[in-house]
Amino acid sequence: MQFFRYTNIDFIKNRYKFFFISGILLLMTVFILIYKGGPSYGIDFRGGIFMQVSFHNKVKLQDFRETIKESGINSFELQSSDNVIMLRAKKNFESLEEFKKLVKSSVELKFPGNVVKIEKIEYVGSTVSKYLSKQAGYAFLFAFLGMIVYVTFRFKSSLWGIASVVGILHDIIICFGFLVLANKEINITVIAALLTVAGYSINDTIVLFARVKENLKLIVNESFSTIINRSVNEVFPRALVTSFTVFIIACSMFFLGGEVIHTFAYIMIIGVLVGVFSSVFVCASLVYECEMRKDKRFKKKSTLE
Repeated sequence: MQFFRYTNIDFIKNRYKFFFISGILLLMTVFILIYKGGPSYGIDFRGGIFMQVSFHNKVKLQDFRETIKESGINSFELQSSDNVIMLRAKKNFESLEEFKKLVKSSVELKFPGNVVKIEKIEYVGSTVSKYLSKQAGYAFLFAFLGMIVYVTFRFKSSLWGIASVVGILHDIIICFGFLVLANKEINITVIAALLTVAGYSINDTIVLFARVKENLKLIVNESFSTIINRSVNEVFPRALVTSFTVFIIACSMFFLGGEVIHTFAYIMIIGVLVGVFSSVFVCASLVYECEMRKDKRFKKKSTLE
């Protein structure tokens, strides 16, 4: 069963329109960052307060989450193990004692009759935050370098490798803008989601580039633009179907997965949409544009010689 049959869209002819749309999205991201005053970093990158709370009778994590929200603490993360819940929150309190009293009174009010004990409370310093920031930077750097090297060797062209990474950066920057727009905090979960978007995007791009390379060998009497158009049109239905399935899963996680996975699912929804656009409409057109400009420079140099 085929949902989409072969399309016949002139992607190369309309490439400047696609570049314009990408430019608008990137400018919107810059505007959002300026308007919002930059991203809001979570506890992973700014440090905060760590508290370990134990209960005599086990409580639901969602009930505990609602209790903390009702107490006025908005930025926090939770982990649970048996009857112990670990809470991390931003340093928005004058002292640990003030934070401890607020949490304990709210929890005792919410769970009467259940013995509550604060086993541990301490500051999470900036040293750990700086280490995590550094590691996140390394994660992106090595991921991009690895992708450039792989695509360069796979398709025997550094230009194609750079074009694929430009497409990934395009996706990540736009996802980042929508993240800031939704007032989401930047934490380790966000970094994992952005790297997942990068991996998904490069997969679509490699499939497209592989079809272009295959057609370059099979079709020898057609122009480069015709071959790229044909290749993209052949891959386009596959990209739509696979992306639609991932989009459905991401939407399911967003609406049904709970608050813990909410941000990850949100980034995946945006990333799938932007990833299809960059892979199909931008990357192939970018390769064509660069190859044509390189060819013109080569011909001009040969004429001068």
